[in-house]
Amino acid sequence: MDSERNAQTTLVTGKLAIPILPYTLIVGQQQIKLALELAYIAPRIGGVLLSGQRGTGKSTAARAFAQMMYGCLPVTLPINATEDRVVGGWQIDELMKSKAVPQEGLLEQANGRLLYIDEVNLLDDHIVNIILDVTSTGVLVVQREGQSNQKPVSFTLVGTMNPEEGGLRPQLLDRFGLMVSVTAETNEAERTMILQTVLEFDEAVSRLKADEPSAYINEALEKDSKCKTLLEKAQQNFYSVKVPANIVRNCVGLAAGFHAEGNRGDYIIALAARAYAALEGAEQVTNNHVAKVARLALQHRRPEVLHSNQMPWSKEDYKRVTEILSGE
Repeated sequence: MDSERNAQTTLVTGKLAIPILPYTLIVGQQQIKLALELAYIAPRIGGVLLSGQRGTGKSTAARAFAQMMYGCLPVTLPINATEDRVVGGWQIDELMKSKAVPQEGLLEQANGRLLYIDEVNLLDDHIVNIILDVTSTGVLVVQREGQSNQKPVSFTLVGTMNPEEGGLRPQLLDRFGLMVSVTAETNEAERTMILQTVLEFDEAVSRLKADEPSAYINEALEKDSKCKTLLEKAQQNFYSVKVPANIVRNCVGLAAGFHAEGNRGDYIIALAARAYAALEGAEQVTNNHVAKVARLALQHRRPEVLHSNQMPWSKEDYKRVTEILSGE
């Protein structure tokens, strides 16, 4: 409720709660935005991995999305996070007084928000496993002093990594529902638009700090508000979207066609396609929805990629998706 109240106040005053580029002002990066939105609509997708070099807008997109949807910055997991810090432990100062007082961990703090892990490939594998388990099940299990406590926890998980600094183990890579291979924009016109947007935003923020109204910011926040409403509606309607039998078969066919190991790929394609259909306001999933999400769900599950951490997706891959979905 606080975040909603803050967002409403922000719109009335024309000020940003946090001086971060509004989500709808982000130029390009369509795959990042689509992955974030699908993971929000269908939390059981299990998180988004953004892989790319520094300075490609990964953090900006995640923070802008968090500000739009939750009215605050993401809960950020530090690289040196311990298991107690992640799942919860005891308050140290109280322990010093021989009192056992529980302290919630970062996963509980992220409940109903966005959990952001920068450089997830440098985090301890055991910690990553715990987080991915909670993301996919929506349940945090804490075993302490011989007792097991279960708490419902739901958040949008976003992890980033720079492949030049090392990859993720194949088992962990597969656990991320969707993956985006982020590259720096090379189109000159697009880069110019990005720069112009950032410069205009900086100027607008400067005016706000001087207590001057900003029509530029107001317009962007109104667009953010409409985008948020659309995503919330899609999340509410997710399970009312039907998945026809032929689409179920095609999801399995795609995962098999790209030699994805196990059955997780089948499920993620179906979840993501259903979320995409909900976002479009469709009553049932079509092959077009499946085709739109195929790359996000499959590119990191191919055997050759799991062992190299290189994520190329070629024109031939798109062609292969079309062939499988058309039954050829």
